[in-house]
Amino acid sequence: MDVELREVTAADVLAFFEHQRDPEAVWMAAFTSADPSDRAAFLVRWARILADDAVVARTVVFDGRVVGHVSRFVQFGAPEVTYWIDREFWGMGLATAALRLFVDDDPVRPLYARAAVDNLGSLRVLEKCGFVAVGEDVGFAEGRGEDVEEFILRLDRR
Repeated sequence: MDVELREVTAADVLAFFEHQRDPEAVWMAAFTSADPSDRAAFLVRWARILADDAVVARTVVFDGRVVGHVSRFVQFGAPEVTYWIDREFWGMGLATAALRLFVDDDPVRPLYARAAVDNLGSLRVLEKCGFVAVGEDVGFAEGRGEDVEEFILRLDRR
């Protein structure tokens, strides 16, 4: 599988905006922005992400196309990973391949992740990459407009 990670460019951010406008993907991700169609807010958020030295963000490229992103940031005082793959490419193993590339290259441990308890695809990706469930939480999910249960997962080994 020809998946690669590279530095994020301005053109990539515009592709990310289009990816996150998909209502089914937003519902599945759950913990998203309040208004996925707000381009200005999205661009401001990504400008902050890219300017933050504590964040490591990478573009996921498959077959020459920008298909998503993966990044590490700090949430609740701990390093956490997140990723997004365009729904057109779900079920192809791209999220697993991209996350595996990212965590293999990132020395930070422990590394945490969160996923809605019903997001079985994302939970499977995290499991394949070595993350294990270590807790549960409930938070308001903008993508669903309600409180959603989520699993907290941790990766200890490199």
